[in-house]
Amino acid sequence: MVRSLGILFFVILFTACGNKNMVYSEYESLDNGLWKTSDTVKFNFAGLDTLSDYNVFINIRNDDTYKFSNLFLITELEAPSGETVIDTLEYEMAFPDGTWMGTGSGAIKENKLWFRENVVFPEMGVYSFRVSHAMRENGALEGVQELGGITDIGLQIEKTKLP
Repeated sequence: MVRSLGILFFVILFTACGNKNMVYSEYESLDNGLWKTSDTVKFNFAGLDTLSDYNVFINIRNDDTYKFSNLFLITELEAPSGETVIDTLEYEMAFPDGTWMGTGSGAIKENKLWFRENVVFPEMGVYSFRVSHAMRENGALEGVQELGGITDIGLQIEKTKLP
């Protein structure tokens, strides 16, 4: 009984001391762990301090059926004024020995991937972030139409420093 109370205390303490810098975190689950090239994942966020700096992360959950060691993404960050910045990014998902990067035990790994560091969102209003994959097999001209093994995609925004 005392052991159970001790474990419960540490669980409550751990969750209460979460990331105090986090201002936005959202995930989209993909049907059956398949990410189609036609499926652009979209996140909308607002209410950020226009004078603060933020770090922005793309969170990816993958399982053992993901067959690549990297991940190519196309991102679009649209400001309330409509100005849009588009990037193509590459992230490593596995170490050279094939071991998955990321955290988690079991078949699912979570990767917190840097998108932007020390970003200022200077406009008030709703920002839109869109992400799609741009994977292709080695030597193939056509992209992978259904990327297996990606279960969830997330966007996380953290203040760089507390006041």
